Amino acid sequence: MEKDGAVEVRETVVTTGPSPNSPARSPAGAMPRSPPSPSSSLPTSSSSFSPSHSLAPPSEKKDDTRPPSLASTEAEGEDPYPYADLEHALSADRETASEHAARNALTHTRTGTSICSAASRPPDYEVVFEPGDPEDPQNWSVWYRGWILGVLSYSNWVIVLYSTSYTASIPGLTKEFDVTTPIATLGLTTYLLGLATGSLVVAPLSELYGRQRVYLGSMAAAALLIIPCGLAKTLTEMIVVRFFGALFGSAFITNSPGSIVDISSEKHRALAMSLWSIAPLNGPVTGPLIGGFVFQYLGWRWANWIVLIMAGVSMALLLTLKETYAPTILQRKAARQRKETDDPRWWCKYDERVSKWQLLKVNLARPFILCCTEPILWFFNFWISLVYAILYLCFLAYPIIFSQHRGWTPSMTGLSFLGIGIGTLTVIFSEPLLRRIINAQPRDPQTGGVLPEASGSIMTLGAILTPIGQLGFSWTGLPTTIHWAAPIAFGIPFGAGNTLSFIYGSNYLATSYGLYAASALAGNAVFRSILGGVLPLAGPSMYAKLTPQWAGTFLGLLEVAMIPIPLVFWKHGAKIRAKSRVLLQMREEQEKAERKRERYAAMRARRERRERGEVAEQVLTPPLHPVQSIV
Repeated sequence: MEKDGAVEVRETVVTTGPSPNSPARSPAGAMPRSPPSPSSSLPTSSSSFSPSHSLAPPSEKKDDTRPPSLASTEAEGEDPYPYADLEHALSADRETASEHAARNALTHTRTGTSICSAASRPPDYEVVFEPGDPEDPQNWSVWYRGWILGVLSYSNWVIVLYSTSYTASIPGLTKEFDVTTPIATLGLTTYLLGLATGSLVVAPLSELYGRQRVYLGSMAAAALLIIPCGLAKTLTEMIVVRFFGALFGSAFITNSPGSIVDISSEKHRALAMSLWSIAPLNGPVTGPLIGGFVFQYLGWRWANWIVLIMAGVSMALLLTLKETYAPTILQRKAARQRKETDDPRWWCKYDERVSKWQLLKVNLARPFILCCTEPILWFFNFWISLVYAILYLCFLAYPIIFSQHRGWTPSMTGLSFLGIGIGTLTVIFSEPLLRRIINAQPRDPQTGGVLPEASGSIMTLGAILTPIGQLGFSWTGLPTTIHWAAPIAFGIPFGAGNTLSFIYGSNYLATSYGLYAASALAGNAVFRSILGGVLPLAGPSMYAKLTPQWAGTFLGLLEVAMIPIPLVFWKHGAKIRAKSRVLLQMREEQEKAERKRERYAAMRARRERRERGEVAEQVLTPPLHPVQSIV
């Protein structure tokens, strides 16, 4: 029965092999791996199984046929994915393998590619990535995959840079629109709120439409929304439009790590992730640097036009990229096979998808439920959000110290952020050493994986370095008789501490919540963006009333008060996690999913033994003589 462009095969229909009228000819890499036999085409899985389970023999499929964002993080010995924590920290929508396996059976929602129920799909017609398949992103040439990495890193840099380049133009905005500095700071606040909202609403669209379409649409929308900012006649216009620009731009921050995993093998994934992360982690630092030069020599409107030009270059570069999301590629490949062979039995395990409403509901509701009910998230969200907010407050504090008190020009003030950038880069390039420290810690006796507490020492180090940098900057920035190099140098431990806290604090949540890691990190991203957007509003008045030294001291003491949080979870995290109701429920669901996988493996083994027995019987039985057959 054909309806809405999709062919439906009821579960009661048993497919017994190729139809004489529909020869299953297809391009290389998608032919049936063996001639369909009656036994191999009978339903072999219960309808209670997730349709994402494949029934093809494991020896004939690559290990990487799963969506790269679902790649298993289980390993024996050394961690095969040493930069997973960077991905967790930078991507709020990353879905873990356990979360995918523990999903309830999907309802048979009508889509453009759904062809039949999971129970009636002939396994020999499943479309997968064959060895050496040119459509598999991991088989693309090294230079093209490097090109993808560079384009995505640049695009992320443009989006993040635009958040802080605005701060360099605040003096011009206050003068032209006759508003106070706190009012002008609202442009920074709304941008961060837009990033938080977009991580929940826009970014998950890649699961429905693929990464490439989302990238192109998001960058086009973000670029177009820069134009009203450059032409704004009131500050209100700019404040409102920046929110929506960030909402669309957030798709890059949350989806790019998944694209890097799409194109990289486990052996080279650490290098790829480290190279990609340089841009988004240093975007906030380079924003005031570039914005300061542009504002000084061209004016605040050109601070928008320069970013628009950068976004236009990004748009042109994105047009050269191909789709990297495995589910989308396989869905298109299966649809092409059905069209070219006129055979509706071709399918892939991603044909049945979660409805748009279900996807939106999960992405909006679960993060807030976890944040409100999990004590672990209460403490971590407050700690990481405070660190993040004080970092963004520095983009107002540095101009106060260097522009107002030391008399530096906007361009020279932008250069003062180099200390923070050096600290960030130091942590990124030290990742292999830090990973070895983590891998040397005791492992989980049940799973053999690294315990969340293994990163506790590094989290604590970050929590200590951050206030050292903050307090040092506060008391060396003024008086002006102190050399300017001293406050800039204290930006190095401040930047390193922020990066360590951000990356490894997020990594602790990701490894603790496994099944709900994506939701836990999404909630954390929302809260840190909210606090990061709100706290800078109080910065100008706080520094004016308390003086820069004591305002910075107050913030530094707040960071000192946060040190016990990573320290306690480092020493007693296992006991705390054991009392979490959500984590107990997660373990039960993981055990249930494991039993389901074992049942599936047993059914597949029985089917393979049955097929081998039939082949052996055909080989051993000699053909009948024509006379004997007549008799």
